[in-house]
Amino acid sequence: MANNDHDAQDHHKNDHSHEEKTTNPARKKAFVGIAAVVVIGAASYGGWHVLVGGQQVSTDNAYVGADTAMVTPMVGGQVKMIAVNDTQMVRRGQVLLRLDDRDSRIALSSAEAELAKAQRGFRQTSATGGGLRAQVNARDAEITRARAQLTSAQADAVRAKVDYDRRRTLSASGAVSGDELTAASNRLANAQAAVTLARAGVAQAQSTRAAAQNDYTANIALTSGVSTDRSPDVLAAQAKVDQARLDVERAILRAPIDGIVTRRAVQVGQRIAPGATTMMIVPTSQMYVDANFKEGQLARVKPGQSVILKSDLYGGDVEYHGRVVGFSGGTGSSFALIPAQNATGNWIKVVQRLPVRIALDPRELAQHPLRVGLSMEAEVNLGDE
Repeated sequence: MANNDHDAQDHHKNDHSHEEKTTNPARKKAFVGIAAVVVIGAASYGGWHVLVGGQQVSTDNAYVGADTAMVTPMVGGQVKMIAVNDTQMVRRGQVLLRLDDRDSRIALSSAEAELAKAQRGFRQTSATGGGLRAQVNARDAEITRARAQLTSAQADAVRAKVDYDRRRTLSASGAVSGDELTAASNRLANAQAAVTLARAGVAQAQSTRAAAQNDYTANIALTSGVSTDRSPDVLAAQAKVDQARLDVERAILRAPIDGIVTRRAVQVGQRIAPGATTMMIVPTSQMYVDANFKEGQLARVKPGQSVILKSDLYGGDVEYHGRVVGFSGGTGSSFALIPAQNATGNWIKVVQRLPVRIALDPRELAQHPLRVGLSMEAEVNLGDE
């Protein structure tokens, strides 16, 4: 019995030893296979990183933005009608709201009346040019007549002087009576007074002619080479008409761009002042993405490089293709309302992010519209450098 048990134990040991010999090579092969897979995977990842991964930088800290248009009135007034609501799509030039324009129309009528008055005044000034020239000619005739009267008066004075002198000589011998000498003296005095009066008439005629000439010259200066429409007074009145007409047109507020109405802050009957914000228009075809990359990712990022973007709104099935436009002038934290201050000696270095502006393709935006503020994933292809 003891011998049989011993033989059984030896036989069992031999079987176990044979099993270890047969299983150890299989394990080694499995380990070798696993190691090979790990090595191949590491090599593949390293090759991918060198060939592909190293040529790209990506971030999910990116958001859609757009240059929105503020709708503000140029004139004040009471809101008469509102034609749009929030979330409504509008086209450029579409009427958004109307203001009460009755005051503006009254001002326009007044300005048009002033323009008509200025035009009539210029035509009257032009028409009086001929009359003023005729007055100058008439004053020339008056001067000629006054000079003739002066000449006649001077001749009468000479004759009176000769008659007086002759009678005075004869009065010494008693040939002429004292009454005759007195009469001759009176005639001389009257003739001399007539000369003085004639000289005054010539001076007055010359003065009147000078005044008429000045009026005529001023009229020529106002009208020569100038049409009714180019007269300074008419131009000033026309400018007031244009301004009044523009105020009437500005009582209608139109969409400056294509987009979606948002943040409407006005109601019918409300009186608004010039420059007050009534609503915003967000363009849907001219959007961009601000991708906030870590500062260590930007060494090779340059304007013009292509970017692939995905939106959380549509998921990974929709890709957008954009281009790097440029970089912000500072990090997001530097432009914060209260910038961070590390003057306390904080030893923890915070990685900063710099916004990178990425332009989107309008055709892709038309197929898959986005909205301002949506999250995006951006991947820049560094191989475009």
